[in-house]
Amino acid sequence: MILFPAIDLKDGECVRLVRGEMDQATVYNADPEDQATSFAELGFPWLHVVDLNGAFAGRAVNADAVAAILGAVAGRMKVQLGGGIRTRDDIGRWLDAGIARVILGTVALRDPELVRAAAKAHPGRIVVGIDARGGKVAVEGWAETSELDAVDLARRFEDAGVAAIVYTDIDRDGVLTGINWAGTIGLARAVSIPVIASGGLASMNDIVQLCTPDAAILEGAISGRALYDGRIDPAEALKCLAREASGVA
Repeated sequence: MILFPAIDLKDGECVRLVRGEMDQATVYNADPEDQATSFAELGFPWLHVVDLNGAFAGRAVNADAVAAILGAVAGRMKVQLGGGIRTRDDIGRWLDAGIARVILGTVALRDPELVRAAAKAHPGRIVVGIDARGGKVAVEGWAETSELDAVDLARRFEDAGVAAIVYTDIDRDGVLTGINWAGTIGLARAVSIPVIASGGLASMNDIVQLCTPDAAILEGAISGRALYDGRIDPAEALKCLAREASGVA
């Protein structure tokens, strides 16, 4: 079970949004490199990074900040990146730069064959991001909601060889109401692809829930605001997950 600390980039700064609304951004650190270094020093094995501006623009906007993050955590953390990655060239460029896994969201709905081709070309390094509002897939930085169910989209990639699915419940993102356990675990049971929970992780109670048998089907969960606000103790959270991984009660 992996706990992924999140860095969401807007205008070169680390921010958290409320339900994906760009005009409701709270800046937590103006220096993404410093924030990434802090997470690395705490012992997190993975870092989840999203180029928020890029998600709306359809291209990399915070590339300099991502490069700084990669330089800061090289050899200490693996980084997965989403936001504005829409072409084979984009994918190859980021993987060559040191990103461990790229997350494809909008393009997974718009051009699923690109996702399939990328997963074949880069085994274990392509993640599908499924962001849902009311169970329906949202794209273009969450600005558009489709009529497609999240589970139906996930099943389209069942045999594609993608490494994981990041499932974000938009209605819970940034509001600290707890993970949508029923929806997330239901998705994980519906497909054989590993699922990462995103949106709503609020407290140590959620960390404890991650360590239960029902949640063991998940690859992990992403935490943003709860870590920044101190609602989750990083050391205690990592100890809890380590105990779960070792089978120690």
